[in-house]
Amino acid sequence: MLQNKCEIRVRYADTDQMAFVWHGNYLEYFEVARTEMLRKTGLSYKSLEDTGYYLPLIESHTNYKTPGKYDEVLEITSEMREIPSAKMRVDYTVREKNSQRLIATGYTIHCFMRTGSYKVTRVPEIFISLVKKCFEDENI
Repeated sequence: MLQNKCEIRVRYADTDQMAFVWHGNYLEYFEVARTEMLRKTGLSYKSLEDTGYYLPLIESHTNYKTPGKYDEVLEITSEMREIPSAKMRVDYTVREKNSQRLIATGYTIHCFMRTGSYKVTRVPEIFISLVKKCFEDENI
């Protein structure tokens, strides 16, 4: 399993009239966590794009448990539990950092797409090899 944690402080602009994190912002939080997890492999989103691939979102799900609130520090854990074959799934857990209160869980599914043609393609070998190495290192 490939796992990473990152933190986000809830900005005033992230909240709704009730001072809760607006539901749509959780996908943005997931993106931050996923980006940092991929960076951990040694292949950032930017470098993946530079090698000719995009990772478009094709499915997402969020399960809201308790509201995130203005100025709280959220800890987002992202996990890739399987080495991707045709698609990449990333699971997320969002907790308030100090209390560890569960705020939300969810997942996103992505496909790989060539940058020039916008055609869905197989997972690039460079990506698979870097992810496999991370999975092996986690099991040490």
